[in-house]
Amino acid sequence: MMADADKARQYGTRTIVFIDEIHRFNKAQQDAFLPYVESGAIRLIGATTENPSFEIISALLSRCRVYVLNPLTEEQIVALLRRALADKERGLGEMRLRAGDEALARIAAYSSGDARSAYNALEVAAGLAVQQHGGQPEAEISETIVQDALQKRVLLYDKAGEEHYNLISALHKSVRNSDPDAALYWLGRMLEAGEEPLYVARRLVRMAVEDIGLADPQALALTVAARDAVDFIGMPEGNLALAEAAVYLALAPKSNALYTAYAEVQQDVERTVAEPVPLHLRNAPTGLMKTLGYGKDYQYAHNFPGKVTDMRCLPDNLRNRIYYQPTSEGVERRIRERMEEIKKRRAEAARPQSDPDKKES
Repeated sequence: MMADADKARQYGTRTIVFIDEIHRFNKAQQDAFLPYVESGAIRLIGATTENPSFEIISALLSRCRVYVLNPLTEEQIVALLRRALADKERGLGEMRLRAGDEALARIAAYSSGDARSAYNALEVAAGLAVQQHGGQPEAEISETIVQDALQKRVLLYDKAGEEHYNLISALHKSVRNSDPDAALYWLGRMLEAGEEPLYVARRLVRMAVEDIGLADPQALALTVAARDAVDFIGMPEGNLALAEAAVYLALAPKSNALYTAYAEVQQDVERTVAEPVPLHLRNAPTGLMKTLGYGKDYQYAHNFPGKVTDMRCLPDNLRNRIYYQPTSEGVERRIRERMEEIKKRRAEAARPQSDPDKKES
């Protein structure tokens, strides 16, 4: 086909190549189009339900223009359904059916912006209405009939697609923003669409340590318990364990102090010289190690007042570095007070002690 396109190009004719679901082509197959697109031998039109940034190779995407087709609104779907009910030539007009706004709105909500899906549902509902009306004209499509026609809504969802990441992002940000209702909704959207429950559980654990941390240490325990519950009792009962965890996280005090602290540690590990462990912190199980100074001048905290010494534990190049700075939220308020107390005791331990037996002259 490409050879024919090259020949057609010589006579001033450009071949149009339309590819439906172009995201199903692998990278090598997409790459094969490049020379013909660049030479102008073909005009490539690709259709995809996925985000092209994720699914189309950058070289091909940079040579194309992207048009985004948005889903129809529910009002637009209802208007199309009304038109289908009235159209005697191409629609269901000959059946002289009646349908209330609520019934059509239910079909529109089910269709998720897809007119074809809405038309299919309307046809099934129309058939049921005529059947229940004894085959007589002017049957009514009620909400009950629509419910029977739809059975269970099939949510638009792809576990590997863009919507997967959009929904988990919405759940995470709703939790972070302390909105339990939104957190429950996005959680339900994922689970009812068939998302892997343990994936959701793992993400809730991540939220507990990233956005709550030590402001409420119980958050981590609760999310791990929810994960275990899902694994133990399965679904759909496990949904409630995940819902309990999501609401708890949304209402818990928030702190990213620990998350920020560890990020700074990672940067220092990457950017600074990896100095050896100070001698006084090293283990000394052998006589040779003790001779080399391992463990020398180590101060056993339990032998000191307040269980705090002035012993330095960071390497020299980071001796004054402070990573963890707790907030005033939840349990971290008490942690801040404890850290201030430790700081004072360390300063007292570093202060030279006067000799009570020495008399002033």
